[in-house]
Amino acid sequence: MKFISAAVLFVFLFPNLSGTSQSLPDGAARLFGFRNRSEETAREIRFMVVPDAKLAEEHLRILTQAPHMAGTPEDKATADYVAQKFRDAGLETEMVEYRVWMNYPAEISVDVTAPAGVVMHGPTRERVAGDPYQDDPRVVMPFNSMSPSGDVEAEVVYANYGSPDDLQKLEQMKIDVRGKILLVRYGQNFRGVKAFVAQEHGAAGLLIYSDPADDGWRHGDKYPQGPWRPDTGVQRGSIGYMFQFPGDPTTPGIASVPSLPDSKRTPPEQSAQLPKIPSIPISYADAWPILEHLGGPDSPRDWQGSLPFTYHVGAGLVRVKMHLKQDYQLRTIWNVIGRVRGNELPDEWVVAGNHRDAWVYGAVDPNSGTAAMLEAVHGIGELLKSGWKPKRSIVIGSWDAEEEGLIGSTEWGEQHEAELANAVAYFNMDVAVSGPKFGASSVPALKQFLREVTKVVPGPKGGMLYDDWRKTSQAGADAAQKPTQDIGGTERAPAAQDKSDVSVGDLGSGSDYTVFLQHLGVPSADVGSSGSYGVYHSVFDNFSWFKKFGDPDFIYTQEMARVFGVETIRMADADVLPYDYEEYGKEIAAYVDAARRRADNVFGSQSPNFVEAARAARQFQQAGTKMLHKQQNPGDEAAKLNRSLRQTERALLIPEGLPNRPWFHHAIYAPGKYTGYAAVVIPGVNEAIDKRDLQQTRQQIAVLAEALTRAAKVLEGSH
Repeated sequence: MKFISAAVLFVFLFPNLSGTSQSLPDGAARLFGFRNRSEETAREIRFMVVPDAKLAEEHLRILTQAPHMAGTPEDKATADYVAQKFRDAGLETEMVEYRVWMNYPAEISVDVTAPAGVVMHGPTRERVAGDPYQDDPRVVMPFNSMSPSGDVEAEVVYANYGSPDDLQKLEQMKIDVRGKILLVRYGQNFRGVKAFVAQEHGAAGLLIYSDPADDGWRHGDKYPQGPWRPDTGVQRGSIGYMFQFPGDPTTPGIASVPSLPDSKRTPPEQSAQLPKIPSIPISYADAWPILEHLGGPDSPRDWQGSLPFTYHVGAGLVRVKMHLKQDYQLRTIWNVIGRVRGNELPDEWVVAGNHRDAWVYGAVDPNSGTAAMLEAVHGIGELLKSGWKPKRSIVIGSWDAEEEGLIGSTEWGEQHEAELANAVAYFNMDVAVSGPKFGASSVPALKQFLREVTKVVPGPKGGMLYDDWRKTSQAGADAAQKPTQDIGGTERAPAAQDKSDVSVGDLGSGSDYTVFLQHLGVPSADVGSSGSYGVYHSVFDNFSWFKKFGDPDFIYTQEMARVFGVETIRMADADVLPYDYEEYGKEIAAYVDAARRRADNVFGSQSPNFVEAARAARQFQQAGTKMLHKQQNPGDEAAKLNRSLRQTERALLIPEGLPNRPWFHHAIYAPGKYTGYAAVVIPGVNEAIDKRDLQQTRQQIAVLAEALTRAAKVLEGSH
């Protein structure tokens, strides 16, 4: 059932427009990137009427009726379902297979072996009273993808979130973690970073638990009474070092197609993506007896979680035995790709996607996004039936094995690198809905584009989505409704913001835009709608939770379908690509200035010279300003402008890649080596400063200046 009819929606949006063929009044006649707004406006309204809340609910119910971890028969069934919906909408559809290196758990256990009398055998099966999905025998036991097999018995040390600062604090406290099992809590950084830091400091094993302070009872009632993580809830997840490179760990930079010979693969033991120490995720019910009996000094007070006793750092008293037997194999995964061929510019692709695989049922993550994507495809299909053909080709991807390390999207991107050289955008949607609070992240060139899209999408409670976004992003808005900080989400504050408008975050990693932006230089964006969500990557992220707490009437799923479709349709049909390189340039100038101040603090009188980088940033900003003026008044130069606009983001790629991370080519954005999800801006420079490496800082300033100058010249070449 649609919550608003076509006629009502049209009048609601444009009360002064009586017919779809006439022009809008002068005050509303401009739509950035279009010579005539009325045609595009009418098309978008026709599209927005189609996505249906009840159909979205049906999609989600079917997609989440069984656990469907990547590579399983149930995962293939979801691929078949999505492919059929693509075909029903009139998309040219194909199933694309890859053979990728992945593990399933064979035997996973963790036991307290000392002190005497303390009993804990885990991971405990996830259970609450009355959940209808928890007992399915296909629910995978709690495990970490990409962890090695191994047996470790050692003393336990509590290390808070397992960040470099946390380990440094333990060193200051004279706590030796070498040969120990680290117990760390989820949050603040990507779980793979926790494994990397533990490995760097000589730990023998890693236990990661969910503290109720982070996504449990500190925030409200536990599931099933409320939306927060119950005692036995466990966050599964990959600990692969995706900050080194994402995708199949044995094929960095090349596609893991079924015909790829093994001789072309990196041996797993040599892969920079695979950790060396074993890791197991556990619930706070299983962590409780470990933490409660730890000896040693009191933990720093900001390390205290919400379990009802004082946390200690350990070093003595509690010993734990970890046993992991992993089943690693080359396994088949399935991407579903749907295409609509462009009528005028078929080689220019607008790519949009969502991943489909889940750790268990994945109602929020990711299949709220799949349901919304399918309703967006439904709307595109209705436009196609009416005779519409987009100017540019639209490519829709249902990615597989995202949870194991962004594998499906990365392999497809690497396989289609040549064709993607002409892609104009990648639009991502992962966790489409865990609640009502909209958020977005993108490259700065697309930030205003996203704001403009939300100004035409109705909010479920009246008004426009943009108005809701502005209200919920204001200071003092409800900060309790947030996803766990481990999600590569859409609500992070940007490193710099030029405009006094709603905040659009920066893209780090953690979802499928990574290959498109940071390896291939395709301008990218990510959207989602968040809320009180404490069941991330657990068995309880299921249809029952979603109906109770996520989006009971599926009106926010419908809203996200409209956002996803409008951004795709608008970009596909734009006369002039609606990028804003002026905003991009101003943000980069702020990044350079902030890095200069950091370098002054770190290096003092030896601080390197940022003059060339600052000059190049100004040149890029000025070129962006001139380009913006040309975009608003293109005359007969639209094709020439579009060529330059398409090439500018790619000009920001560093041919040799980042230091020690050659898969990542983008000079402005990369996932942080010690954050994983959150973006590090101008990463080559800032990470060299973090390392206090003066020579590398100077070298990376020169690389940055060269990239900015190159991109500025691309923009200037259109004038």
